[in-house]
Amino acid sequence: HEIGEFWDSHDLSEFWEQTKPVEFEIDIHAQSMYYPIDIKLSNNIVKLAKKRGISPETLINLWIYEKIRQEKETA
Repeated sequence: HEIGEFWDSHDLSEFWEQTKPVEFEIDIHAQSMYYPIDIKLSNNIVKLAKKRGISPETLINLWIYEKIRQEKETA
């Protein structure tokens, strides 16, 4: 939550001298699936995600991973 508010009012150029080069890999074969969500539900997801300082996509994925884990434990 706080990190989102921080970057809403700051710019990376303020901290550029403190950055370090990094290397990372990108999975260009990753796929995304899209599912329709009721607009009211979507609005609530956006609000909750913003409150937590994460994207709606991340919040939905976290919830789904948790639900699948729970289902596997009870199966």
